[in-house]
Amino acid sequence: MIEKGIDDSADYSGEGESERSSASPVGTLDSPATNSPEAESNEKSLAAEAQAPPNGGLKAWSQVLGSFFLFFNSWGLVNAFGVFQTYYEIGFLSSQSPSNISWIGSIQAFLLMIVGAVTGPLYDAGYFYYLISTGSFLVVFGLMITSLCREYWQVMLAQAVCVGLGCGCIFVPSVAILPQYFTTKKAFAMGIAASGSSLGGIIYPIVFYKLQPHIGFAWATRVIAFVALATLSFSLSLMRIRVLPKQRRAFLELAAFKEPAYAFFTAGFFFAFIGLYTPIYYIQSYAIMKHITTTSLGFYMLPILNAASVFGRVVPNFYADRLGPLNLLIPCCLASCILIFGWTGIESTAGLIVFALLFGFFSGTFVSLPPTAIVSLSPHLGVVGTRMGMAFTVASLGLLVGTPVSGAILNSTGKWIGPQTLAGATTGVAVLFLVLARICKAGTKISVRA
Repeated sequence: MIEKGIDDSADYSGEGESERSSASPVGTLDSPATNSPEAESNEKSLAAEAQAPPNGGLKAWSQVLGSFFLFFNSWGLVNAFGVFQTYYEIGFLSSQSPSNISWIGSIQAFLLMIVGAVTGPLYDAGYFYYLISTGSFLVVFGLMITSLCREYWQVMLAQAVCVGLGCGCIFVPSVAILPQYFTTKKAFAMGIAASGSSLGGIIYPIVFYKLQPHIGFAWATRVIAFVALATLSFSLSLMRIRVLPKQRRAFLELAAFKEPAYAFFTAGFFFAFIGLYTPIYYIQSYAIMKHITTTSLGFYMLPILNAASVFGRVVPNFYADRLGPLNLLIPCCLASCILIFGWTGIESTAGLIVFALLFGFFSGTFVSLPPTAIVSLSPHLGVVGTRMGMAFTVASLGLLVGTPVSGAILNSTGKWIGPQTLAGATTGVAVLFLVLARICKAGTKISVRA
């Protein structure tokens, strides 16, 4: 979100972090049999078997569980910010405009993505465990400090910057490690792991909403920090890098933007993130301020949306291995666009719940499918990490400005039609760019995998 993301076993050269050695996995120089064609063939076969991802098994699926909890505490916290947005607007930051408050969540999400791009080379260099350890500390520490905050600038430093930096550190490992363990089940495993972000977006808002009236903002936020500490401990204990890249990747490959398919996809990614997070950040405020629901039910709109996105992360990814990621991203993005424009006319509780369920499902694909899509748009696996970092860096700019601009429009006009129209229009532009990327990649035949 999310990045030196997806890679494949062909990019790696060993069976552990210590295996950068050039020693042959079978045979030695003083073994005369290694000079025979048969021995050389056996050596290559055993080496290939050692490097091939297991594509299942206890250790492989334990990495999925560890990655699940990393998503839970990175994108999960980003998806849960709507509950803080609503509380801050009526709580100790009520003197701030909705736009100013939304900058907290936007900067947190921006740092998640931009730091993910920067820390990719550290992952390639073998600092996997250092990244998830540092990120886990920053997430928990940032939440603890947030519980002590009483001023806007304090919340900005603690929740936006500190937590955002921590999320960025743990996001790269959550994406990059799974291709080391899976081949044909790669997209499906990624979808299961990415569903952790949805579960985090369900649990954290409910925990905060239920506890805050009884124990106050400070202790409700500390409880969230303790949950993060417990779940991140699972990741720290379970996750181990299997192989290391043969060579470190470059930060930039500007020539990639000369390829129309990649350039159009990156542009679509940018516009999608401008629009898609407006409903996620503001659906609770919309329900309560428009008196569509009770205050109690209004706070549950975000968990309902995130609950639906669990399926939106897993189901499309299951089919992506067969149909192609772009063939699923485009209809999901189009459905999200239509739903956002439909949001402008919703005035009933039932209508808003249906919108939350449908939008949660279709928008959920934009966390789990883009890494797989970038793999399909890359000429070879050696540039996937760099291209993913560049794409998510561009997308992070859209995520940074989208919700604050929506908040500024709402603050200046006092009407919801402005933010809703902006979100729908930018998502529609994203659909057009994704269609162009798909045409450049595979032509106009719908039946072609892309």
